[in-house]
Amino acid sequence: MNTDFLSPISKKITASLADLPTETLGNKIMIHSEESGFPDLENVSVALVGVKEGRKSINNLGSGEDLSKIRQGFYKLFPGDWNITIADLGNIEQGNTVEDTYFAVSNVVSALVKQNITVVIIGGGQDVTYANYRAYDTLEQTINLVSVDSHFNLGTLEDDLNSQSYLSKIIMEEPNNLFNYSNIGYQTYYNSQDEIKLLQNLYFDAFRLGEVNNNISLVEPILRDADIVSIDIGSIKQSDAPGNGNANPNGFFGDKLCAIARYAGISDKVSSFGVYEYNDRFDNYNQTSSLIAQAIWYFVEGVNYRAKDYPYCCKKNYEKFSVILDDDDPINFYKSDKSGRWWMEINLITDNKYRRHALIPCAYQDYLKAIEQKIPERWYKAQQKLT
Repeated sequence: MNTDFLSPISKKITASLADLPTETLGNKIMIHSEESGFPDLENVSVALVGVKEGRKSINNLGSGEDLSKIRQGFYKLFPGDWNITIADLGNIEQGNTVEDTYFAVSNVVSALVKQNITVVIIGGGQDVTYANYRAYDTLEQTINLVSVDSHFNLGTLEDDLNSQSYLSKIIMEEPNNLFNYSNIGYQTYYNSQDEIKLLQNLYFDAFRLGEVNNNISLVEPILRDADIVSIDIGSIKQSDAPGNGNANPNGFFGDKLCAIARYAGISDKVSSFGVYEYNDRFDNYNQTSSLIAQAIWYFVEGVNYRAKDYPYCCKKNYEKFSVILDDDDPINFYKSDKSGRWWMEINLITDNKYRRHALIPCAYQDYLKAIEQKIPERWYKAQQKLT
């Protein structure tokens, strides 16, 4: 990793650490500062990276310019009973061009993921998700992307890459490493019926805001299957997160964001987690920065308690349940003895590049549906893409 891409935390922030209790995160984590230099990453589990790139953030001018209040909000929190090492690696500054910034993001994320370090990105426009996605090109594997957003951000093929069109670039551009995309919290009136039908035709997943608000546990299997999680802070209702130029009255409450962040952290697969579109100019009483800091806290809490029970290599510690469907092969379900979580299996014809997607996280309710001779929707969608 080229550490020159990362600028140290400002002296103003590091100086304020002396005023914090010694047990707070600011005095417990490793910080890239001018005084101490770049931290040793050998035992680091989670790394924070700021990205001060907001030039492609539509209708949210100033996004990513000042990330200091998010950090200050995070530093003053007390850690849980954690046994992992956290590092704040500083900021990726704006490059001469947006493409320069994207290159730096991809380089940094790729290097950290290769070292088995989970990356937390805080910063500017959600178009940075594209750069995060391109970081996985060097890993030579297909990935799953989950976006928490009221919009799909498909745009059109003619649109330049920006915060409202990045998804179409991820779907269409080569090399195409995307296996599955899931949206959590879309609001129908912000997305055309053509866009909704397109996601359905691609066998992607989309969950309406009301659906998730009524049952937040619905998204746990979705996040358990993710590699990248991208959160638009504009998906949170304005009363809870005013620090966004596109904030609106409907959205998730702040506690739902924290629940989503914890589900993402617990996932054994999630290797990068980003919160985007924060704009200090609109952040009354630091409410949004405090919420983002708490969401990051919950994500780290989840990482600390990862069960490491994804049954990819060995299934001996899992109960197996086979459900015979009418005129079809059985669906095999696996329940972890360690965590009680469930998976369902796709029978691949060949051992191909999609092998890591052959076991799909699911809920107990999916097993019950199969017993009732109803094919679980996510199993069907994965089957269409895998066979």
